[in-house]
Order: sequence, then C-alpha cells, then structure tokens
Amino acid sequence: MSISRRNLLQVTASGALLTGCVPDGGPAAGGHPSAAPAPHRSAGPAAGRSPVGTAGTAAPPPLPPGLPDQVEHGPRDRPRVALTFHGQGEPALATALLTAAEQAGARITVLAVGSWLDAYPRLARRILDGGHELGNHTQTHRDIGAMDTAAATAEIEGCARRLRALTGSPGRWFRPSRARLTTPLVVRLAQRAGYPHLLSYDVDPLDYTDPGADRIRAETARLAGNGSVVSLHFGHAGTVAALPGILDDLHRRGLRAVTTSELLA
Repeated sequence: MSISRRNLLQVTASGALLTGCVPDGGPAAGGHPSAAPAPHRSAGPAAGRSPVGTAGTAAPPPLPPGLPDQVEHGPRDRPRVALTFHGQGEPALATALLTAAEQAGARITVLAVGSWLDAYPRLARRILDGGHELGNHTQTHRDIGAMDTAAATAEIEGCARRLRALTGSPGRWFRPSRARLTTPLVVRLAQRAGYPHLLSYDVDPLDYTDPGADRIRAETARLAGNGSVVSLHFGHAGTVAALPGILDDLHRRGLRAVTTSELLA
C-alpha cells in the first residue's frame, strides 16, 4: 500500500481529511504537522515527465522517478527546505515577502489562487522574475475535496488557464485547497490536467491563524529539518515579519531555502 493511500485511508476513517488553509487566508481548523513518513516512491503515470518551463524563465530541474502522487517532503539526507506559500491576499504584503526572500538569497514556491491572479495579474511575473516557482492552488480556493468531478475539474483547469495565459505554463505543482492531503478523485483530475504530482507539506506553523511573528518563527524552527516542505501564507503581516528570522534560523542550521523542484531534484 502506498503511503499516500495509507494516509488517505487513515484520515477517511477518522471522518475527514486533514484541513489546510481557507479562501481568504484566514484562520481554519487544521491538523498540526507531524513527522511525516518517508516518501513512498511509486512508478506514477508521469514519472520522468519533462519539466514544465515558463516563458522567459529557465525550465525547472527534472524530477526523479518514483515520486508519490502527493509529495509531503523531500529527501531527508540533504540540508534543503522548501518554503511554500498560499498565493492570495494583499499584493503589498506579497511583494514585501518576495523581496525579503530575495534579499536573503532564498527561493520559494507560491501556489497561487486563480481569482487572486485575476485581480493582480502582474504578480505572476513578479514571482517568476524573482527566481521563485509558481503553481496552481485552484481557481477559487473552495473545498475541492467535497466537489463533484465537474466542479473540481473547473477549479484545477481554471487556475491552470490563468497561469498559462500569464506565464506560458500552468506550473509544475498543484496543491489542493483546504486540505493537506486530498481525495483520490482530485488526484486523478489533477494528473489529467497535467500535474503528475500534487504538492502537500509536512510542516505547518499555522501562520494563517496570526499567532504573531515570534511564534511563526519558533514553530518553523522547531518543526523544519532536512527535506521539509513548509506551508506558509501570503496576506499575513506576521508571516512577512517572521520570514527574515526564519531564514536566519535555517541558515544557522546549514539549511538552504530552495524551490520545491530544487528540493526534490
């Protein structure tokens, strides 16, 4: 049994999938991160698929074969961490966060909500021009795991069309809305839309609950290690304030903040 399937069975048995962020990036119920099991490597339908490039940017590095359908973390034997961000909220906060990352030499992964890109289309290029990675976080950020096939497809493909129109590519990664791990149906639909691997995470400092910059920094330092994929959010002043300290902590520990593709390559 694959790990991703085992996790799904575990959470389904308990009555609900683990909950992630919410449409406006505000508070949401969510499971605290736990140490994730080693990634299951299976021969997925798109293992070894060529990387997706974007207009005017270099193609990301190829991914190794055998990644799970839902990627929770990277290799534990390399000192790298992927800081991943829910892309929504005030553009000034997004720009401030991107600038802080770049000043520290860090590269991040942004999973953008399509309706946010509709409102602020220039941010797509701003993210890529900073050397970061940009992916799909549904069109409207409603609960995709509760949708039927037609509605879930519209969420995935709607955001993919925005990304393609703005950057020339739908991006490599799709992250389901309001869930750390999603249903087999959503996995199949995302793969059919061109996303062979969905991007989950194994570290969640709950920054969307606005606990304050010090708490966000401390929780990230406590939970992150080699190979971690950290879930964070645009649109929260506390996250912007915490980022320089988070990056300082990672640097002191010899951990490098890279894009998700770099983490896994």
